[in-house]
Amino acid sequence: MASKKESKSYLEEISIRSLGVIESSNIEFKTGLTVLTGETGAGKTMVLTALGLVLGNKSDADLVRSGSERAVITGKFSIPKDLAQEISASGGEVDQDSVVITRTVSSEGKSRVLVGGAVSSVAAVAAFAPALVEIHAQSSSSKLTKPTVARELLDRFAGVDLTGYQKHYLQYQQIITRIQELTLQLSQADKEISLLTELADEFTKLSPKSGELLEIENQIGKLGSVEQLNQVLAQSLNLLEDEDISALNLLQQIRKSLDQIKGKDSALDKIIDQFTENLLNLQDIGGDLTSYLANLEADPARFAALQERKAALNSLLKRYGKGSDRDIAYEQLLIDGQGARDKIADLSGGSARITQLQKEADLEFVELKQAALAVSKERQIGGDKLSKLVTNEIKNLSMPNSQFIIEQTMADADVAKNYTPAGLDEISILFAAHSGASALPLNKVASGGELSRVMLALEVVIAEAEPVGTYIFDEVDAGVGGKAAVEVGRRLAKLAKSAQVIVITHLAQVAVWADNHLVVKKSENGSVTQSDVIEMSAEARKVEIARMLSGQEDSQTAQEHATELLAIVRNS
Repeated sequence: MASKKESKSYLEEISIRSLGVIESSNIEFKTGLTVLTGETGAGKTMVLTALGLVLGNKSDADLVRSGSERAVITGKFSIPKDLAQEISASGGEVDQDSVVITRTVSSEGKSRVLVGGAVSSVAAVAAFAPALVEIHAQSSSSKLTKPTVARELLDRFAGVDLTGYQKHYLQYQQIITRIQELTLQLSQADKEISLLTELADEFTKLSPKSGELLEIENQIGKLGSVEQLNQVLAQSLNLLEDEDISALNLLQQIRKSLDQIKGKDSALDKIIDQFTENLLNLQDIGGDLTSYLANLEADPARFAALQERKAALNSLLKRYGKGSDRDIAYEQLLIDGQGARDKIADLSGGSARITQLQKEADLEFVELKQAALAVSKERQIGGDKLSKLVTNEIKNLSMPNSQFIIEQTMADADVAKNYTPAGLDEISILFAAHSGASALPLNKVASGGELSRVMLALEVVIAEAEPVGTYIFDEVDAGVGGKAAVEVGRRLAKLAKSAQVIVITHLAQVAVWADNHLVVKKSENGSVTQSDVIEMSAEARKVEIARMLSGQEDSQTAQEHATELLAIVRNS
């Protein structure tokens, strides 16, 4: 089983401006279990919406607060080194061990993403977002019904590493592809061999080199213009250095004049220094031109040879080159020419070559099969264990007679077409809601509230094997109350021992387990409604728990009940 991650990502802070009912709010998040509570309609879910936008969810102009031009949401995350490298590779900017993601949504529906100040894209952020935060809403729990999600969860729990298997899978597929290509080519083998032989012969004769054609054209350009180059360079040097009309002499005189006033004004001194530096550069250029001119000689024989070589290469390119871009076609021609003899060998070998490749495929298939069976065995062991552990968890979540089952269906390992990049297995989650009930696919028998609790139980179990950094739960307590709600809170607190957990809840029995308690409060000013997020002190928290219990925060009975609940958690 996989070991716990030594370094994970955590949500540190989120800033929200002009999003729905929230005008302006800065929320700091701590490790452990954080609950977010508040009256219905106060804006609790809007905080989750804000985080979703930061993580690459689809934007909507309707989310922008009425009267505002844009909504701006900024999230700050602490991240491990490997994730920092991934984000940097995608074009984002990382500040040591943290990254700041800013999402702007205009009232016109336009969206912009910045990662550490660098312009990015929603797709790029969405690609690494799962490594930052795992969000569970009632709607997202339906993902459990997807076979790929079920397999990924099982592999994560069981510590299944597909690297070795996928290596054999890729090698096998490459050999099979080569056999298919060769079989097709053999139908036109004679014609193909003839063409390849011509290419190979001409390629050997000419021995073209990478970049050679461009270099030849450059040399031809020079040698074909020797007379003009001589004339222009001589004229230019005469103007630059001739004693009578020397530009350098005139500039030297200017420099001497300027030297007389140097030191009078620091700003002017900078200009004089720049003039002097440029004059020195001109002197260097004069020397370079003199040297170039001294070595410039006409070479008719060399010129003719280059012209002939260019014509031969262009002829080869015209016959065998592919594509409209000449430079790309030339480099591809080099690849084709160098590989022509090998292709001839393949084609000339005919069925014998195919037989040889088939033997290689058969040997690789044996390795592939062994690797696939090993993966399936790991999944079987992990699935049995996961089924038992999750079943035990959900029994305490108001589902005492329910059963959670990981179903593994393995395709015939002797049939090559059954192999996929993920192996031979199809993984699905079955659920029996009552004793004696048949286990059926989760989405057919579980309600929305049951799905949420199953997901919670799964995450609690999996977190002990391979936790992510931050979990966010919304409506995980839907459809439960009393003792079951207390147990939901207990499981969330358990999960928070190995990860940062943020929960949006309306149940006091869940909220009392929090290490940190935030409340979304709604205020009205005439026709304007806005929400703020406030961190609760110990006394204020008791009042909020009382409100959640009875709807009457001033109720003495409710406050006593709140005190009792908080004491139960402290003593558990």
